[in-house]
Amino acid sequence: MLFHDVEFSELELPASTRALREEVRTFLREELASGRIRPRLGHTEYDLGFTQRVAARGWIGMTWPRRYGGQERSYLDRFVVTEEMLAVAAPCAAHWFGDRQTGPSLLRHGSEAQRERFLPAIVRGEYCFALGMSEPGAGSDLAAVKTRAEKVDGGWRVTGQKVWTSWAHKADAFFVLCRTSPLADDRHAGLSQLIVELGSEGVTIRPINFLNGRHQFNEVWLDNVFVPDAMVLGEVGAGWKQVTSELALERSGPERFMTTFPLLVELVRRFEKIDDARAFEAIGRLTARFHALRRMSLGIALALDPAAGGAARDLATEASLVKDMGTLFEREIVEAARLLVTLEPDASALDDEDSLATFERFLAQTIVCAPVATIRGGTTEVLRTIIARRLLGRL
Repeated sequence: MLFHDVEFSELELPASTRALREEVRTFLREELASGRIRPRLGHTEYDLGFTQRVAARGWIGMTWPRRYGGQERSYLDRFVVTEEMLAVAAPCAAHWFGDRQTGPSLLRHGSEAQRERFLPAIVRGEYCFALGMSEPGAGSDLAAVKTRAEKVDGGWRVTGQKVWTSWAHKADAFFVLCRTSPLADDRHAGLSQLIVELGSEGVTIRPINFLNGRHQFNEVWLDNVFVPDAMVLGEVGAGWKQVTSELALERSGPERFMTTFPLLVELVRRFEKIDDARAFEAIGRLTARFHALRRMSLGIALALDPAAGGAARDLATEASLVKDMGTLFEREIVEAARLLVTLEPDASALDDEDSLATFERFLAQTIVCAPVATIRGGTTEVLRTIIARRLLGRL
């Protein structure tokens, strides 16, 4: 049964978390008013200066142990920081992956030396990670990866290609899922995770531009790259189990249903003084969906909290359900906006942040990026297969 281990009955946020929300909102209002950040929808922007200002507030790695620079705050605290950032489309890409999944993976599987080296640097906003999972022919079907690592004296030699690697051209390192043993009948066996520094000899990063010319995605080529034994994450051969637990963190958070949320806010503002029954119905339906998704995501956040025994829980299927429903919801916001407003923005609306109305700019940005939502973090088809297997008892 889905959500069997997730508690929904007591999701009232504690007073300290509500106070934190107001603190984050004040900070973001100041950032917006000063012009230091400008909202951009569809794909989180990279702004190292913003990340370091967030770090100075103690809002990166905030759930982690104090000995690694964290504050040992609750997952609910982290949740409200995340959703407030998404509500204004803040440029969080420089710390997004490290805070959300790289850091927690290091805490679960990393060596003490790896934790001491990377976690405090992530917390300070000084070291940025990307994700090295997808490959040509191995996107959501990660067990099909062909990148190989061969054992050599003192480490491994890695050869292969990763694709759709967000912000690899700016990041410092990424976790590479690769084969360290020959392919066997069980495709999930023989996979490992290595920490590869993106400035290493043999690493080549090539851009994959959006249709509007923006550069966020990349393909990363690994040509006989040496990775020392000290940079193996967890156990050799345990990569599949490790990466699937990491995906639960990637798929369950508010970033899977809030990347187009500011467009919904602008849609509400556009119709708040117009008597339009069709708009009221559409906005009401979207608002109800949003509240349901938020409650599901909050429940998973609470269940994953180490203070609640989260480290021992496998919520990969529940996270897949949130991701599947959430990314469809994000696209429905875009479609509702297009149907309700007679407007077809041109390409100039993508980057004109001064002369165009916010609604028009947000709509243009989300239309361009809409296909990304149902692909990143796992395609809809693969996620539904995961969910169906659970419901049918075929774990």
